[in-house]
Amino acid sequence: MLSGILFVSISNVFAVLPPVVVRNVLDQVYNNISKYHQLAGTPAGTLLRSEVMKLVMLNGLLLLGFALLRGIFMFFMRQTIIVMSRHIEYDQKNEVFGHYQGLSTAFYKTHATGDLMSRISEDVSRVRMYTGPAIMYGINLVVLVIMSFYGMLRVSPSLTLYVVIPLPFLAWSIFYVNKIVNRKSEHIQAQLSDLTSQAQESYSGIRVIKSFVQEQNAIRNFSKVSETYRKSATNLSLTESIYFPAMNLFIGLSMLSTVLIGGWQAIQGHVTPGNIAEFVIYINLLMFPISAIGWTANMIQRAAVSQRRINEFLQTQPDITNAADARDLKLSGRIEFKDVSFTYPHTGIKALSNFSLVIEPGDRVAVIGKTGSGKSTLAHLLLRMYDVDSGEILVDGVPIRSLNLQRLRDQISYVPQDVFLFSDTVANNIGLGQEHKDEAAIVDAARMAVVDNDIRQLAEGYETITGERGVMLSGGQKQRISIARALIKSPAVLIMDESLSAVDTRTENAIQHNLDEYLVDRTAIVITHRIFKTWNFDKIVVLDDGRILEQGTHDSLMKLDGSYAKSYIYQTRVEE
Repeated sequence: MLSGILFVSISNVFAVLPPVVVRNVLDQVYNNISKYHQLAGTPAGTLLRSEVMKLVMLNGLLLLGFALLRGIFMFFMRQTIIVMSRHIEYDQKNEVFGHYQGLSTAFYKTHATGDLMSRISEDVSRVRMYTGPAIMYGINLVVLVIMSFYGMLRVSPSLTLYVVIPLPFLAWSIFYVNKIVNRKSEHIQAQLSDLTSQAQESYSGIRVIKSFVQEQNAIRNFSKVSETYRKSATNLSLTESIYFPAMNLFIGLSMLSTVLIGGWQAIQGHVTPGNIAEFVIYINLLMFPISAIGWTANMIQRAAVSQRRINEFLQTQPDITNAADARDLKLSGRIEFKDVSFTYPHTGIKALSNFSLVIEPGDRVAVIGKTGSGKSTLAHLLLRMYDVDSGEILVDGVPIRSLNLQRLRDQISYVPQDVFLFSDTVANNIGLGQEHKDEAAIVDAARMAVVDNDIRQLAEGYETITGERGVMLSGGQKQRISIARALIKSPAVLIMDESLSAVDTRTENAIQHNLDEYLVDRTAIVITHRIFKTWNFDKIVVLDDGRILEQGTHDSLMKLDGSYAKSYIYQTRVEE
């Protein structure tokens, strides 16, 4: 930044020197014209002509040298200030992305992905335009105006006054229009976020749109939002279009003042003809910086709006954070829920009510219940995606809020109900939990998840790109890759949330058989709406409306002849 200011100043020194050179040349030529006409045809006339031509040539070369030097320092100016703005953009995008990563799950429930993308791309880019071109042209304007005014005042304060009279009106018009631009820019940025969000949702849900033949409806909806944005942007452009005509008007008035008043003062002998040319060049020098005031001011206003939008998220603090004295604890797998109640903040739905459960290390626990009974909420609370409203969760006898958040999640593997694969290779998706890629471990995990053979039949095996959200794979393949990704972490606690719903019975039995050996000395929580007959659970918990309806072993629950027994008998008959 400081280097850039220095280079701006030096480049402008070489910009304001040429008018002085032009003035001297014109005055000397003007003064020698009458002498040349008197001596025309004589040796003295020839000598005078030669001296004048020599004067013009030397000063012409001097002007060329000033132009080259100005160009060199303008290059340095851009290489410092513009490059600085690129570094700021790089840092700001990393800061915003890093902050996004630290925000809680609840934040993403209430904010659209398109809006998040707009702030990290469009808004950050507009801030870069301020920290780069806007600052550069602003500094250039200030330095050039000071140097030019100094040069003009040395020649004629009265002529300078007449020349600058239109400039206050120019400044007022810019200020007035900028207020309108600022208000409209903020409104347009919000509309752009809506537009981006709708486009992103359409791309993500393209298969649903096509399967329901809703392409034309999607196009109409997008066109409607796009048309609103177009009208607002066009209206803003109409407002901005006042800038350049205003610039030309006021600059033209300054030029006219220079010629008329300067000419009159030259007749009176107060200034020379060279001074008029000097003033014209000064005004031409100021023309671009002053005409860029509107563009620069517009960039500043847009950057201010964008920075406010960025700050809204940067100032948003995550709800889930580490305690000041957070503990690093190697988990053995004992989990205790003590009178836990929880209501989702973004919906107001009460998911758990006075829920109590003890899971011993190495236990295999099945949590069974209908949709909306609170099963998945248990996984979210164990991973501290949310904190309980009341009650307490203890992990190895320690309150979960006292544990280091990253260390806690690092020792728990979670296979979510909504499987998500990154647009990367199969191997990288499975090895997501690894610090260093271990191909042998990736293959072993795939075998335990009974997906190794499927992967090897893909075009490039483990190096096959899965596509966005795993679009290149079937539902069962995505689910088993997600299981493999959880197994490769070798966790102390494994949570599987409806993770076998998309696989056939034979594959399901093979996975369960593989997990029998894998889960020795590991705590496993299997969340499901159906009953696994071939899996021996140490404890089965039946949930209903956020409360425990029944709990016990398979045999004890069958003897109880309650909800579990009826579900088991019904499922057995259906399968037969």
